[in-house]
Amino acid sequence: MVLQKLGFLTIGLFDEADPRRGHESTLEVIQLGERLGFDSAWVRHRHLQFGISSPVAVLAAASQRTSRIELGTAVIPLGWENPLRLAEDLATVDVLSGGRLNPGVSVGPPMHFDRVKQALYPDTADAEDFGYERVRRLLDLVRGVPVTDAAIEGFEVFSDRVQPHSPGLGRRMWYGGGSLASARWAGEHGMNFLTSSVVKAEESVDFATIQRSHIRTFRAHHPDGDKARVSQGLVVIPTDSATPSQRQRYEVYAQQRTPRTTSPQGPARMMFAPDLVGPSEQIAERLHAHAGYQEVSEVAFALPFSFEHDDYVQILTDIATRLGPELGWRPVSN
Repeated sequence: MVLQKLGFLTIGLFDEADPRRGHESTLEVIQLGERLGFDSAWVRHRHLQFGISSPVAVLAAASQRTSRIELGTAVIPLGWENPLRLAEDLATVDVLSGGRLNPGVSVGPPMHFDRVKQALYPDTADAEDFGYERVRRLLDLVRGVPVTDAAIEGFEVFSDRVQPHSPGLGRRMWYGGGSLASARWAGEHGMNFLTSSVVKAEESVDFATIQRSHIRTFRAHHPDGDKARVSQGLVVIPTDSATPSQRQRYEVYAQQRTPRTTSPQGPARMMFAPDLVGPSEQIAERLHAHAGYQEVSEVAFALPFSFEHDDYVQILTDIATRLGPELGWRPVSN
C-alpha cells in the first residue's frame, strides 16, 4: 500500500526539577510536526513517572498552537480513569481543536496496582472492572448515549448526555491492542485500531507476522471490513541528516534494546518490535518487506524515549523529508 497518513508518537519526558521545559519541548515538537506536514501527532501516557501524565491537558494546549494536525493519545490506560469524566474532557478538547482529537485507549489493571490502589481506589479497588466493559462505557458516553433523565431545576438546565457533545468524536476513538482478543473486540465495537510495538506471541514468534494477524483479525470483525482504520506503530530512527555522534547514540540505543526482540519475553510471552535505525532508503526497504506494514496506509512512528530535543527535530525532519517520500507519502500543505 502507498502510505496515506504519516504520524509520530512522543512520550514527552521532563526533568522533575523543571517540568515546564519538558512539556514545552513536547508542544514545540508537535508544532514542528505540523509545519513539516505530518498528518498526526500522538502522545504517550505515563503515571507516576517523568512523562506526560495528562495527555488530554497537553493536547488541549497543542490544539491552541496548531490548526491542522490531528492530535492523538497512544494510549490512555482506562484503569486510571472515570469514563464519564474522561468523556467530558475528550469532548471538550475535541471542540477546542475543531474536531482533530483521536483518543486512543487500552484496558487492564493500572500498572503496579497493588502499590497504587489505596491512592487511586481506596474504597472500591476490589470492585473496579478493568476489562472491556470500561471501554464500552466510554464509547457510549462519547457517542451521546443518554446517561440520566434530563431535567430543569429552577434556572438550571441539565442534559441527559455528556456535554459538550462532539458528534464526530465517536468515529475517532482508537483501541491500542497487542492481542488477538483486543483486535477482535475493537473491530466488533467499531473502533479504530492502533497496532502495538509490543504484542503477545499467540500464533507466531515473528513480530511482523503477529502484527499482520492482529490487523486482519480486527478488520474481519469490523463493520467497515478492509476499510477500517489501522495505524501501525514502530520505533523508526532515520539517520540521513544525523551527526556522527547522533548516529552512534542511536545505534547504541537500538543495540541495547535488540535482545528483547529475539524471543517471547516473560510468562505473558510478549514480543517487542525491533527498532529501525539507518538511512531512510534502507528503512523504507525494511518496511516494504514488513508483513504488518504491508496491511496499512497510515503509521504513527514512535520517537525513542530518552533522546534530546535536537535529536527529535532531526528525526522528525528526516521522516518528513526523506523517509515519508520513500514510502510514497506526501506532506500536507499548511
